[in-house]
Amino acid sequence: MTEILFIVDEAPEGGFVARSVGASIVTEADDMAQLRESVRDAVRCHFDEADRPQVIRLHLVRDEVIAA
Repeated sequence: MTEILFIVDEAPEGGFVARSVGASIVTEADDMAQLRESVRDAVRCHFDEADRPQVIRLHLVRDEVIAA
């Protein structure tokens, strides 16, 4: 695996939640800088060095509700 994808949602209580696609990894943080570090750490913990993806892709999903 050369790349791993995380879907990033804004958490209802604030901050962000990142869930990987294709691996059982979920992590959260208060801001994007912390989330990037948290995701890197989670990937390092989840994979052995030989199997670790070279690239981590974060896909930010943002819902916006506006008045009609």
